[in-house]
Amino acid sequence: MQNRPASDFLNSSAALCDAVLRLRGPALSEELGRIAREVTHSLWGRFVPRHDASPRAASGLQQEIFFEDVYFGRFEVGGRENYSDTERQHLASLASLAGSVMQVHMVAQRTTHAYVQVEAQLQHQSQILDQIHESVMTMDLNGIITSWNKGAERLFGYTAVEAVGRNVLFLYDDEDTSFSDNILEQGARLMEVRRKKKNGEVFWASLSLSPLCDREDRSIGLIAYITDITERKAAEERIHHLAYYDALTSLPNRSLLTKLVDQALSVAQRSRMLGCILFVDLNRFKLINDTLGRAAGDELLREVARRFRLALREQDIVARLGGDEFAVGLFDISQHYEASMVAQKLLAVLNEPFLIDGNDLRVDASIGISVYPQDGADGETLLRLADIAMYRAKVGGPDGEHVAFYSQDMNQGMQERMRIESGLRQALGNGQLQLHYQPKFSIEDGQIIGAEALVRWRHPERGLIPPAEFIPLAESTGLVVQVGEWVLEAACAQAQAWKMAGLPPIRLAVNVSAREFTSTLPTRVKDTLRRYGLEPSWLELEITESTLMTNIDRVIGIMDRITALGVTLSLDDFGTGYSSLSYLKRFPIDTLKIDRSFTTGIPADANDCAIASTIISIAQQLKHKVIAEGVETVEQLAFLRRSGCDEVQGYLFSQPLPAAEFERALKENWTPA
Repeated sequence: MQNRPASDFLNSSAALCDAVLRLRGPALSEELGRIAREVTHSLWGRFVPRHDASPRAASGLQQEIFFEDVYFGRFEVGGRENYSDTERQHLASLASLAGSVMQVHMVAQRTTHAYVQVEAQLQHQSQILDQIHESVMTMDLNGIITSWNKGAERLFGYTAVEAVGRNVLFLYDDEDTSFSDNILEQGARLMEVRRKKKNGEVFWASLSLSPLCDREDRSIGLIAYITDITERKAAEERIHHLAYYDALTSLPNRSLLTKLVDQALSVAQRSRMLGCILFVDLNRFKLINDTLGRAAGDELLREVARRFRLALREQDIVARLGGDEFAVGLFDISQHYEASMVAQKLLAVLNEPFLIDGNDLRVDASIGISVYPQDGADGETLLRLADIAMYRAKVGGPDGEHVAFYSQDMNQGMQERMRIESGLRQALGNGQLQLHYQPKFSIEDGQIIGAEALVRWRHPERGLIPPAEFIPLAESTGLVVQVGEWVLEAACAQAQAWKMAGLPPIRLAVNVSAREFTSTLPTRVKDTLRRYGLEPSWLELEITESTLMTNIDRVIGIMDRITALGVTLSLDDFGTGYSSLSYLKRFPIDTLKIDRSFTTGIPADANDCAIASTIISIAQQLKHKVIAEGVETVEQLAFLRRSGCDEVQGYLFSQPLPAAEFERALKENWTPA
C-alpha cells in the first residue's frame, strides 16, 4: 500500500487536536479510533482509555499513549497482515501528539476548576462581608480604595462603584490627610476619627487599621474597619460635662478648675510669669435666695456667671465652686496688681441691678486673691489661700474695701493703688490737675521756641503728687485717656489766653498715650483747635515709639490726618523703642526727641555719645529737627551743639514752670522780629 501524503497526516493530527478539545467519553474514543484507522489504513481501529478494562486485541498494531509519566490509554488497529515502518511511525507520532494534547487539556481543566473554586470562595467571603454590620474597606499604599463592602455603603452612602478607585481622603473631615508608615510596618492601630458621609454629615468613627500583605508577607495596603460611634461620643461628652462643669451655669466646676490651673501654672513657670487666683463670694445672695426662692436665685447666679465671663479675657479661667462662690484664674500677667484691676472689673459688673422676675436685685462681692509663686505652687493651695483672703475682705478692709490679697504686703500695695486711682478720678472732676510747662530752647540763639505741657496733680491733703506715682496707674487703668483729653483741653485753653494776650504762637507739645492714639484723635484735635480759635502752629503732639509699632499702616494713616491739619508731630523717647528705619522714613514727623537716658551719660559715656550722634545724623538725613531732653550740664550742651542738635530742654535752662512763670519767661526772652 502506498504511503499517504504528509498533508493527510497533518489533517489527521488537526482532527485529533480538535477531538480532544471538543469531545468527551465514547464520542472521543470513537473519533480517535477513526483517526487511527485512517493513519494506518486499517480495517478497524479503536482508542482504549486508561480506565477501560477491555482486553488487548490479539492481533494488529498497538501504541501506548504517554506524556512524560502520565498514561492516557492506547491505540489499537488491525485488519491487515503487515504494517510499513511509515505507518508504524505515523501511529507513534499520533500517540505522542494525543498525549501532549491530552496533558494540556487536563491541566486546563484543573486550572478552570481551581479558578471556579476560588471564585466561589471569594463570592462566599464577599457575601459574609456584606452581611456583617461593620464597614470594611481595603486600600493600597497610596490610599486608593480597592474594595468596599455593603456595610461601608450603608455607613457612608457611597456604592462600591462610586468608592472603589478613589483616594480615601474624600471621606476625611479636615484632618491629617497623611498615611502613617508605622501602621504599615508595625501592624494594627485603633483610633477615633471624624469622617464625612455622602450627604455631608460628619460623624465620629472608630477606625481600626491593619496591614494588607501579599504571599511574601510584604505590605501592599491597609484593611480598614470602621464603626459609627457618634452616639457613644455624645454620651461621653455628656458624662464629661456632668463631671467637670457646673450644671447651673455651664462654667467649669472645682475639679476642672484645679486641673486647668495646674496646667496653666506649668506654662507660667516656664515663661516666668505670675499667676493669680481670685476667690469671689457674693454678698446678700442668701437673703435673695431665701426671700424670692431658689428659681430666682438660680437665675441670678446664671446672670452673674454671664457677666463675669464677658468681663474677662478668653484665656482667663472662670469657674463656679458651688453656692454663691466663684473663682477666676489669671495667668498671662506680669504684675500682681493686675489681679486687683480684674477684681475691680468683676465688682463693677455687679453694680448694675439684676432684673429677675420683675425685681431689681443688687448684689456685690468679696474677693480674695492669692498669687503664684509667692503664696503657692498648685491649684488647690492657691484656691485655699484665696478663700482665706476672701474672708479677710468680707470682714471689712479699710474704707469698706471688698478685695484682699493673701499677702499683707500686697494688700497694702493694692490699697494704696486703689486710693490713688479713686483720688485721680476725683481729681479729674474737682480741678486738682494742673499743667506745668518746661521750656524748649533753640541751641542756635538761646530763644524759647516752645514748651512741653506736663500734667501735675495737686492733692488737697498730700500736696503735689509726682507724675511717676499716678501716670503708670492711669495707663494701666485706662484713666490715661481721660487725663490726656484734659491735658489737650487745658493746653489749648492756655494757648488761647496767651494768644489773646498778644504773645506770638509757640509750639505747645502735648504727650499722646498709646490708648489715645486711635482713629478719633485727629477729629478731637481739630475740634479742640476750632473751639479755642487756635492756629495749628500752636500745637505739637509728642508720640512715643512704642505707640507706633502696632499696625503700621493704620498708625501712618492717623498721623497723616493729624499733619494735614497743620499740627506737627514729634517722636518722643527715640532710641528706646523698636523703630525700624524703614518705618521711620514713612512717618510724617517733624522732630526726633533724644531720650534723657542717652543724654545723661554725655560726654563721659562713649556709647551714649555714639547713640546721640547717630540719632542726630539720622534726623539730618531725613530732614527732621532734633531736640534733646534732660540737658543738665554745660558739657552736655556743648557736645549737642557740636553734633548739630537743634533744640534742648532740661534743668540746665529751666525746670517745668507754672503757666504764669512760663509766660513771664517767654515775655522776657521774646524779641520781636
